[in-house]
Amino acid sequence: MLLGLFAALVVYGHIWYRNRHDWFDLGIYRQAVNWWLDGHPLYDYVKPDDTQGQLGFTYPPFGALVLVPFAVLPWTGAVVLYSVITIAATLVTTYWLVAPEARRKGWELVFALVLALVVISALEPIRENYTFGQINMVLVVLVLADLLVLVPRNSRWAGVLIGLAAAIKLTPAIFIVYLLISRRYRAGLTAIASAAAASLLAFAVMPRGSIDFWTDALWQGEGIGNAAYTFNQSFYGMLARLSAPHDANRLVWAVLVLAALGFGLWRARKAALAGDEVVGLTITGIVGCLVSPITWVHHIYWFVPALIVLAAAGRRAWLAVVIAVTVGLGLVSWFEQGLPLDPWSHGIQGFIIKNWYLLLMVALLFALPIRKDARVEPGLASTSEPATVR
Repeated sequence: MLLGLFAALVVYGHIWYRNRHDWFDLGIYRQAVNWWLDGHPLYDYVKPDDTQGQLGFTYPPFGALVLVPFAVLPWTGAVVLYSVITIAATLVTTYWLVAPEARRKGWELVFALVLALVVISALEPIRENYTFGQINMVLVVLVLADLLVLVPRNSRWAGVLIGLAAAIKLTPAIFIVYLLISRRYRAGLTAIASAAAASLLAFAVMPRGSIDFWTDALWQGEGIGNAAYTFNQSFYGMLARLSAPHDANRLVWAVLVLAALGFGLWRARKAALAGDEVVGLTITGIVGCLVSPITWVHHIYWFVPALIVLAAAGRRAWLAVVIAVTVGLGLVSWFEQGLPLDPWSHGIQGFIIKNWYLLLMVALLFALPIRKDARVEPGLASTSEPATVR
C-alpha cells in the first residue's frame, strides 16, 4: 500500500516535471554526426547555446561511430531507440545491484526492485540523463556488466566492455586503473587492448577526425561548456565558481585531484580485495566524477549503487535518506533554475547549495562501508551474510 502511494507520488512528479530538456544532448549527437556524415570535419561542429556558449562534439571518434544509428534514424525513431536502450540499461543494472543484496538480506526481490526503481527514477542524475538524451547509461551497463558479470566468472572477455566504454567516452578509463590496482591484471590489460582496438577502428574509418581529436580537440577542452556552471559538480567546477570570472586555480585543483585519486582509489582497492565489488566500483566512479574537469549532474550515476549499499548496510541508512531526498528533489537544479532561495544564495549557504552533490560525493568516499563478505559470485548470486560493516 505505502509502496503504491510512493510510486504514484513519484509518477506524478515525473508528469509535472515533463521532459524539460527535450533530449537536447541527443539532438547535438545527431547534428554533429550528421555534420560528419555530410563530409565536414567532426570536431569543427559547433552549436551556439545561450547558457553554455559554443558547444561541440567532445567524445572520441569511436563514440561518433556508436552514435551513427541515432543520427541516421528519423527523430522519432532515434528517440524511441534511445528510450528503449536507456530504460533497459536502467532495469538491468538495478537488478544486478539489488538482487544480490535481496538474497543476502532475505528481502522480497520484486518489492526491493520496485522500490529501488521508483527511488532511482526520481534521482536528478537519472531523470536528467534521460531528458537530456545522454548516453551515460550505455557506459554504465558496459562497466557493470564487466565488473559484476564477467570479472566474477573469470571470463577471458573480462575488461573488453570497460575498454569499449573508455573508447566511447574517456571518463570510464578510470575503471581500467581500478582493475589494475585491484590486481585484475589480465582484465586491465584486456581493457587497454579493447580501447586501443576500438580507437584504431575509428582511425581506419575517420583518420582526420581521429588525428584532430587526439592531437588537438582533446587538449583544447573547447566545446564542453561553461566550467563555472552550477551543474558542473566537480572539483574544477567548484573552483571555477569561486574564482569566476577568472580561471580556476590549477594548483589547488591538482592538489584536490591527487588527494581524491590517492585516497579514493586506495579505498576502492581495499573494497575490491575484500570482495566488495559494488563499493569498489562505486568509489571509483565517484573519484572519476570528482577529478574530471566537467561532471554535469547527469553524469553522477554513482549515487545509485551508493544508495543501495547504504540501505543494505543499515548503520548509515540516514545518509541514504539524505541523498535520496536532496538529490531526488534536485537541490542543485533549484538553485540554478532561479527559485527563490535568498538569502541562501551567498556565503556558506550558497557554497553548500551550489556544490551539494560534490560534497555528498566527498562524504561517500569516507562513509561507504566496506563489507567483508559481500563478494559478488558468478551469476550475481551470493547467499553469505555480511560480516562486520565498517
